[in-house]
Amino acid sequence: MRRRGVRGRSPRSLLPRGGMAEPGPGPSGGGEEEEEEEEPGPGDKEEAAPAPKKRRLAAGERYVPPPRKLSTGVSFGAVHFAETSYYFEGGLRKVRPYYFDFRTYCKGRWVGRSLLHVFSTEFRAQPLAYYRAAARAGRLRLNEEPVRDLDIVLKNNDFLRNTVHRHEPPVTAQPIQILVEDDEVVVVDKPSSLPVHPCGRFRHNTVIFILGKEHDLKELHTIHRLDRMTSGVLMFAKTAEVSKRIDEQVRERQLEKEYVCRVVGEFPEHEVVCEEPILVVSYKVGVCRVDPKGKFCKTIFQRLSYNGKTSVVKCLPRTGRTHQIRVHLQYLGHPIVNDPIYNMEAWGPDRGKGGKIDKTDEELLKALVEEHRSKQSLDILGISEEDLNSSAENKDCGNSSDCTKSAQADPIHESSCPAKDTKDPERDAQDPERNDIATHPLNSDTNLETLEKNKELGSCENQDGQAGGKSSEEKDPLCVECKITRQDPSPKELVMYLHALRYKGAEFEYCSKMPEWAMEDWEE
Repeated sequence: MRRRGVRGRSPRSLLPRGGMAEPGPGPSGGGEEEEEEEEPGPGDKEEAAPAPKKRRLAAGERYVPPPRKLSTGVSFGAVHFAETSYYFEGGLRKVRPYYFDFRTYCKGRWVGRSLLHVFSTEFRAQPLAYYRAAARAGRLRLNEEPVRDLDIVLKNNDFLRNTVHRHEPPVTAQPIQILVEDDEVVVVDKPSSLPVHPCGRFRHNTVIFILGKEHDLKELHTIHRLDRMTSGVLMFAKTAEVSKRIDEQVRERQLEKEYVCRVVGEFPEHEVVCEEPILVVSYKVGVCRVDPKGKFCKTIFQRLSYNGKTSVVKCLPRTGRTHQIRVHLQYLGHPIVNDPIYNMEAWGPDRGKGGKIDKTDEELLKALVEEHRSKQSLDILGISEEDLNSSAENKDCGNSSDCTKSAQADPIHESSCPAKDTKDPERDAQDPERNDIATHPLNSDTNLETLEKNKELGSCENQDGQAGGKSSEEKDPLCVECKITRQDPSPKELVMYLHALRYKGAEFEYCSKMPEWAMEDWEE
């Protein structure tokens, strides 16, 4: 678990479509967190690196400025929070679309390759016509100069910037309740559906941004994570010293965590201890399963109540693996009632009980996608077919750290964190208008003409050079999302019956109220 503050940028949000996801949260939430690369953000203080002796360029050779040095620190601030605003509709919190810059220094594997080749091999979510139009509109910049020719060959230390029109998926309108705030910590009761920090398509619809925008709580250090769909106690440190102190308790297993959930069927009355090892099936999709080759895990379960159909169970995880509670409950034959991954028919007739899965990992992932597509619920799961057909380089990533680092520096698209909004090809096929837009996003001469004429939309930075200066109500001619009408999830669909009830350390104990669905007399 990482112990540091958030930089002035969108962490884990620079992933290309089809790039590696934060596992189950990371995603995604309660996944294991890795150290992140640093990149310049609007609020970062930039210092010129010590200037090397400037050599004389050969005829026709392109000059690349030295990389900029960033001062360390936590720097999400007023500039970032002002990029856009919220509105509320149908029990959902929504973000008005806004312009946003993705930035990165040239990756080692890109050196010597043309920008066009990089786009065509690693950023295939959009056709090349999109990138050509974006270049004409001044949205692609290399070393802060507009890209005129996509055939330009990239060099070491090249700095890329891509301006996009950004749409975020809705989350629950349920407010974040502050449980404790003092000089050292902020403790909140996180609603389900909210990511802790920016990832994938989420930036403003995250706990970090909502606390900053609505509660003026800034420069917070994350102490632990919760899955996006998990609700409950979430702790932040106000200083690096406090974060380090609590981190030491975590490393020494002094931090006690207690969760509560509602599971299928009659859970045994006696205490149940599950020590089955857990293996990650896919970091991109955020799916795990019990496997002898997995990592050691231990969870203690105790039934609290049974209403004749479902049981409320107290969960005490002694290790902190990705989706540990959910996977162990599935293995025991009592998955969480509304778990969008581990209580699905894709796992087979027994839904993974006892680790019985008569499918290869690849077949399992495809079955999960198909089942959610048939229910038009891919947005809830946060995966798409593009996640299963990522480039070979992304498939080669051996862990979430490698792929997150690789992806978050990519300047074009956010990737699949288990929380992102996704396109549904089958739904598009059923709707001719949607299908036409999705199939021909920019190949229409009319669209390109509109883009060329609309200089104001094409140049979407404000006078301070920061993204977000345009009116959020305007449609962007380059943005496919602006042309698509998506069906919103219901507030009920954004709740999973897993809640972090209590966190206890050597010098503290923080608790939230028992959720309504965990009451003994509750009925669906």
